[in-house]
Amino acid sequence: MKFPILETTSRVYRKVWEMCALGGFLVGKEVLKYMLPRKRGTILFTGASASVRGKSGYAAFSGGKQALRALTQSLAREVGPQGIHISHVIIDGLIENDNVRSLFPEDFDSRPKDGILQPTEIAEVYWQLYRQPKSAWTFEIDLRPYSESF
Repeated sequence: MKFPILETTSRVYRKVWEMCALGGFLVGKEVLKYMLPRKRGTILFTGASASVRGKSGYAAFSGGKQALRALTQSLAREVGPQGIHISHVIIDGLIENDNVRSLFPEDFDSRPKDGILQPTEIAEVYWQLYRQPKSAWTFEIDLRPYSESF
């Protein structure tokens, strides 16, 4: 949700940060307990364009997503040498689903049909990241439809 900075309460900022950054920390820490002894595994964190730039009205979301990106980068450097692939996927655009369509109806209607990210196509990229050989791991990738401005 969009909140101008003077209308953003510390509770809202904290909750958004918890959802974005603390949630990633907790998940990463728990699954690494099982992956590290095996010396293999993949953790894919999902970011947004807010992971790399702020936007008016989205200070909380940008702060949370940038914190998640920094966490992902730290984890990649820490556990990558131990055989764990950590990657950050930036999703830059609308994703085809009923929830997003109801939240942003004007945006959906103004875009060409192939100007909206499709869940199956996103899943294919995640699958490709998972299957990468250790000699060519990707830390970060960004996905956007051809019509998205960036």
